[in-house]
Amino acid sequence: MQPGDANVSGNVHGGRILQMIEEAGMIVSTRHCNVGMTEENNCICGLARVEHTDFLQPMFVGEIAHLHAVATYCSAHSIEVKVDVHAENLFKGEKRLTNQATLWYVPIKEGNIVCNVPPLVYKQPEDEMAGRRRYLKQKTEREQVDTNAPSMTDNWAMSIDVPNRNGEMHTVGNAQSSLIHLVGVQDCGVHGWAMGGVAMKLMDEVAGICAIRHCHTNVVTASMDAVDFHQRINKGSLLHVRGRPIFNSYKSLLIQVIVMVEQSGKNEHGELDVILYCACSAYFTFVSLSSERKTLPIPPLKLHTDDEKARFEEGQQRYKKQKSLRSAM
Repeated sequence: MQPGDANVSGNVHGGRILQMIEEAGMIVSTRHCNVGMTEENNCICGLARVEHTDFLQPMFVGEIAHLHAVATYCSAHSIEVKVDVHAENLFKGEKRLTNQATLWYVPIKEGNIVCNVPPLVYKQPEDEMAGRRRYLKQKTEREQVDTNAPSMTDNWAMSIDVPNRNGEMHTVGNAQSSLIHLVGVQDCGVHGWAMGGVAMKLMDEVAGICAIRHCHTNVVTASMDAVDFHQRINKGSLLHVRGRPIFNSYKSLLIQVIVMVEQSGKNEHGELDVILYCACSAYFTFVSLSSERKTLPIPPLKLHTDDEKARFEEGQQRYKKQKSLRSAM
């Protein structure tokens, strides 16, 4: 890992790791889906979902990142890939696990046509049954109405201009952040649309800015909740990446991040118009660190509006759910 991969704390940026994870998953899933396919029928796998991702340990500049990705389950039109990330310190001869992630991909060929996924050979029948349960679980979660996907009546999501900050410390308005990014050729794969890892890297950056504005300390990404990619992001689009803090516990801060896509197109009357839609959204958890890398208390979030209070309660439920899941492991 190079100096350009680091955040201000000296750790490798969480978004950079997410980008590498997505690239590894894309390679493995695309390789599997093109086994036995003809040149006329080959495909590229696009990211559909990322499950909850924990950053187990930091990775540092100068270490070597090892990513091991393997296909673990296939349905008719999707493939599950699990990725382990290890950091190797060449001087100490040590290697440690830093990240584990589960991603779901869909194979797509020219014309935006979803391809069939070749069957996967499982070591044990139990592996296929367990994978089937995971598949049905994530399918159910994606089909449910989720607050991750803002409706077009969500004023905060739709107001993509930079908001006026009132300057009051530890408020949502003072910490929220936005970023506008033009999707260029360098952001896209051979299929012509933005790689999922690019969006996740930008989301992590915006979430990190929110956390710094709220805590005024060094912060690091602790986890990222499941991410659903609702629509693909085309080359030439403008990405409006918006983040806001919604909940804090004593030592963690929950940030909601959405990616709104702005592109030119035709409306229902056939007239040229600006189209705005939500491509993906997620919740990031950050912790605050002292100069000695010890966790610090999070300043309490000041809530002024009914919406902020409702979001805080929602974040509290998410926090309790994740805490109970960790306790059960």
